[in-house]
Amino acid sequence: MRNILIIGAGRSSTSLIQYLLNKSEAEELFVTIGDLSISNAQKYTDGHPNARAIMLDIFNEADRREAVQAADLVISMLPARYHIEVAKDCLEFGKHMVTASYVSDEMQALNKKVTSKGLVFMNEIGLDPGIDHMSAMQIIDRIRDNGGKMLLFESFTGGLVAPESDDNLWHYKFTWNPRNVVVAGQGGAAEFIQEGTYKYIPYHRLFRRTEFLEIEGHGRFEGYANRNSLKYRGIYGLEDVLTLYRGTIRRVGFSKAWNMFVQLGMTDDGYTIPNSEELSYREFVNLFLPYSPTDSVELKLRHNLKIDQDDLMWGKLEELDIFNPDKKIGLKDATPAQALQKILEDKWTLQPDDKDMIVMYHKFGYELNGIKKQIDSNMVLVGENQSHTAMAKTVGLPVAMAALKILNGEITSPGVQLPISKEVYEPILAELKEHGIQFKEHFTEYLGYNPDNVQG
Repeated sequence: MRNILIIGAGRSSTSLIQYLLNKSEAEELFVTIGDLSISNAQKYTDGHPNARAIMLDIFNEADRREAVQAADLVISMLPARYHIEVAKDCLEFGKHMVTASYVSDEMQALNKKVTSKGLVFMNEIGLDPGIDHMSAMQIIDRIRDNGGKMLLFESFTGGLVAPESDDNLWHYKFTWNPRNVVVAGQGGAAEFIQEGTYKYIPYHRLFRRTEFLEIEGHGRFEGYANRNSLKYRGIYGLEDVLTLYRGTIRRVGFSKAWNMFVQLGMTDDGYTIPNSEELSYREFVNLFLPYSPTDSVELKLRHNLKIDQDDLMWGKLEELDIFNPDKKIGLKDATPAQALQKILEDKWTLQPDDKDMIVMYHKFGYELNGIKKQIDSNMVLVGENQSHTAMAKTVGLPVAMAALKILNGEITSPGVQLPISKEVYEPILAELKEHGIQFKEHFTEYLGYNPDNVQG
């Protein structure tokens, strides 16, 4: 039996573990699932003969090293900042490794040693990053192989609530880590290039500079810029491209409403609020408003944001119950962002029968034989319920497929890498189609950067 160690049994591990267990007999796999919560790990094994659950604290060096040494390949589904210690163990004991996270500087620094040992450390092989890399490179390589020159590349991804489960004014629910949603865009300006001109959007303007997207059969969406699109020039070999923009997809109107929290300061994660555990939701809101001996919190907020009582923005705020004087934040030493997250989780958590939806959209502009052309490519996937989500499927399946192909010697190029080579993306994208994850391509007239699709 070949041994795979999975560290971390969170929500994104559902489809990953199920895939490997379904393949375990035919592929002679034994899967060990390690988690800080043994019960969390056990719910995935459910008495399966080719799986076991263990309690694994990655800060317990002896236990972690023992578990890694017993494996042939390690899949780390931990938060990104914890991968590096696992990676060092894998390097020492000669084990392949797979993660869905962005490559950190510390991980990249291991590349020379990983390569010299002939090991594959595959990273960024989930959804975004992951499926976005593979689906983009497949078309970019095809354009180049046919003699085309890339002029434009835009890419957007969003984890949304499916239309049949969309029952709030924000048209949004948490389908992934809520914290990442609350602090999105912080830590520097969004950087990209449009028609050969470098562009920067500071955080306080990010949610008012959005682009409209039309996806056939699914309607209109909006996208706001991710923090750094420019690094993908080197990753995708697009150093000469005129437009390069990566963003996050939301339903139209979300960004304008979210901007209210940004302008108030509620998304700030840089300081803690005294006595935060005792603050009511209403008192939390009042923290960000000027003092008045007569005006209510509601009136002060409307004046501050310059919105009327019959404005849709006001309805969205009321729907969140943020003016409730009885509900408590209940978090000690919370930052504003953490307190806001607590309030939002009350309303935006997926219910047991709720379905999520993944939307990915790519636009490729290129020149071939003197003629400018454009390909629009999109993928939409709807989940089954709160447990078997589209997010877990699109994150977990590519990780599992890559792990098995590394063990089977189908992916052999060593080093710390991303899934941008044909050796990786061709077989994985082909297999993902069998699971309903596939892209539709539309060939259209080349439009270049279209300012009519931009608001703000």
